[in-house]
Parts: sequence; structure tokens; C-alpha cells
Amino acid sequence: MQAARSEVTRMSSHLDLDHFLPYRLSVLSNRVSGVIARLYAEKFDLTIPEWRVLAVLGKYGKQTATDVAARTAMDKVRVSRAIARLIEHERVHRHVDPIDRRRLTLDMTEEGRDIYDQIVPLALSAEARLLGGVNSATRKAFDALSTALTDAVAKMEAELGGGPTLGDDGV
Repeated sequence: MQAARSEVTRMSSHLDLDHFLPYRLSVLSNRVSGVIARLYAEKFDLTIPEWRVLAVLGKYGKQTATDVAARTAMDKVRVSRAIARLIEHERVHRHVDPIDRRRLTLDMTEEGRDIYDQIVPLALSAEARLLGGVNSATRKAFDALSTALTDAVAKMEAELGGGPTLGDDGV
């Protein structure tokens, strides 16, 4: 038992980023997002956070900014900036809820929907290319690991009281 503790102590004084899960996931996520963003960023004048807002609205329909932040694990400031720019470029509308006038919902404009419909095939094609060399057993293992990690993070968030605190690119 003492040997195990001293090994943990020794390891805790040296952080090997190449094997530190949060770092590896963050770098991989940023690289994958960056590659896919190259397919749409310039053509549609769209940032990664803006695309994530459109993707959430495309999948779930009308949402509040808080809903978008929760679904994307992006911080509220980044979501707010993305929404403001999408509204400015007439890709998203903001509506006052007729029942609860304090509640604002977002949905895509016709232009926003058109952009979404053009990007989805590009994103799916990029995903297919990324996964093209990965066999089905590895994909299933990754899906299982992703689900287990998502569940573990949700449990830790509940224990710590609340959702993500670092935004979408923290380690």
C-alpha cells in the first residue's frame, strides 16, 4: 500500500501531457474541429462556435442560449458572441416567448437553415474520412469509452455542483 502511495506521489509531481486524458481530448477536439471548420469557415463566414449553435438548432429546434451552452459545453460568453454574430448576419432569430416574456428562444432563419443544410454533408463526409481507417470493433470501443467518460463527467459535475467551468477548450 505504501509503495502504491509513493508511486502516486511521484507521478503527481510529473504531468505527462502526452498521456493526460483531458489534454489529449482537448487537443484532439480542437484539431478535429479545426479540420472540419476549414470546410465551411471561409465559404460561409462562420466560426466554430457559430456552427455549433446552428448545429444545435438544426438538431433540436428552438432553444434558449442557456440550452445551447449546456448542449455544447461552451461557456456562456462564447455562446452569446456566436449568437450575436448569427443574429447580425440574419442566420438566427431571437424571439420573446409569448407565455414567459423573460424567456428568449432562438431559431434559424431561412439563410441559417440553408447554410446548415450545406454544411451537414461536408461535416458527415469529414467524419467518414476520419473514421475510414478505424475498424468497427475500435469504433464500438470508442463509443463505449465516450459514453462511460460522459457519464463519469456528469457524475463529477453533479458532485462539484454544476456544469462545465472551463468552456470548450480548457484542460
